[in-house]
Amino acid sequence: MASVLNVSAYLFTHIADPADLRITLRGRAEAAALRGTILLAPEGINLFLAGRADAVRGFVDDLRSDERFAALTTKESWSDDQPFGRMLVKVKREIIRMDRPAIRPEAERAPAVAPAQLRRWLDQGHDDAGREVVLLDTRNAFEVDYGTFEGAVDWRIERFTQFPGAAAEHREQLAGKTVVSFCTGGIRCEKAAIVLRDEGVDAYQLEGGILGYFEHEGGAHWNGECFVFDEREALTPDLAARG
Repeated sequence: MASVLNVSAYLFTHIADPADLRITLRGRAEAAALRGTILLAPEGINLFLAGRADAVRGFVDDLRSDERFAALTTKESWSDDQPFGRMLVKVKREIIRMDRPAIRPEAERAPAVAPAQLRRWLDQGHDDAGREVVLLDTRNAFEVDYGTFEGAVDWRIERFTQFPGAAAEHREQLAGKTVVSFCTGGIRCEKAAIVLRDEGVDAYQLEGGILGYFEHEGGAHWNGECFVFDEREALTPDLAARG
C-alpha cells in the first residue's frame, strides 16, 4: 500500500511578510521531515508537499491556524516513494506568474463551477441555460499533451504569461458561450477566468482544477493523464502515478 501522502494547495490571500514567513515555514517543514516546494508572494501561497500522512496533515493544520490561511484546502494523492528530492521554500513576486499586477484573485474571485456541476453539463451537452459549454485548457502545451478534457480548447501557449494575449486574440470565438477554464490544481484558472471576464467572456473556473475533478468525478470526459510537477510525472484519473 502506498505510504507517502502528497498534497497540493494554494490560496490567494494577502501576505505582508513573505520573507519572515518563509523562515518559519521552512523550519516547520524540515522538523516534520517533509519535502516539496512552498511558494510565497504578497498575493498568497502555493505548496506541494510529501511525507508521512500525520506529518503532512499536521503541517497543513498548523498553517490553517493562521487566519490568513484558514480557507486553505488540499488535494491528496498517494505514492510508494517520496517524489521530491528536497524541501524548498521560496519568495516570489507571484505564486503563479502572469505579469499582470491588476489581476488580483485575493481581492475578488471569478465564479467557480464544481466538478459535479461541470460533469452534469458535459453529460447533457450544454449548461443549465441551454448554452454551449467550452472547456478552455489554460496549461502550457506540453502539459496538455499528457491529457485533457474531450474537445477542450488549447491555445498552445508555452508559458502562462502568454495567456492574456491569447485571450484577447480569441475572445470573439468565445462570445455567447459558457467558458470553463481549467488547470492542474486551480491556481492558473483563478487568474485566467478573471482575464477572460475582463475581455467580456462569460467565464468560470473549475473548482479544484483537474485534480479536484479526478477526486470527485474520476475520468469522466477526460482523455489521458494529468502532468504534475514532481517525480511522478503524471497522474491517472484515479490519482495514481503513471505506471
